[in-house]
Amino acid sequence: MTGRRPEKPRPGAAVAGGRRWSVSRRIAAPAPVAWRLLTDIRFWPLWGPSITGAELAGHRPGGEEHLLRAGSRGRVRTLVGVSLPFIVTSFEEGSFRDGCDEKGSAWSWAVAGVASTGHRVAAVPGGCRVTFTVPWWAPTYLLVCAVALRRIDRLAAREARDALDCEP
Repeated sequence: MTGRRPEKPRPGAAVAGGRRWSVSRRIAAPAPVAWRLLTDIRFWPLWGPSITGAELAGHRPGGEEHLLRAGSRGRVRTLVGVSLPFIVTSFEEGSFRDGCDEKGSAWSWAVAGVASTGHRVAAVPGGCRVTFTVPWWAPTYLLVCAVALRRIDRLAAREARDALDCEP
């Protein structure tokens, strides 16, 4: 794989509630950069084709009111103008040490009470691999996820470049 094309959709591992489909993309940016794009709701409209905005419920200390955590709740605004409630149903934050971390970090959510996409970032040599999973009954949503992966690739490259420009 060249890092510019998403992998072909394939059945995911069996999980509670049924099988899932996944699509992945290798990204030439550090895993923490991609993870931030996935967990900072301010970035969602920039990479999510079906999302125009999001907000988290409740006050978060330390100026992190825009970052997801385990159990985060909020609302996501969709492309068609509907605002739907969501809850983060699983959240595992890895360390991304040594540039290679097969398990990585991951989070999943339910939107309007329905299990939805899963998001995973794993460090690999020279960058990271970002994977989206969807429920067995939503394989066509992988097309939306593939567009999102291309956008994340571009954003991650820009974010990594900007971070380098800021170093002393």
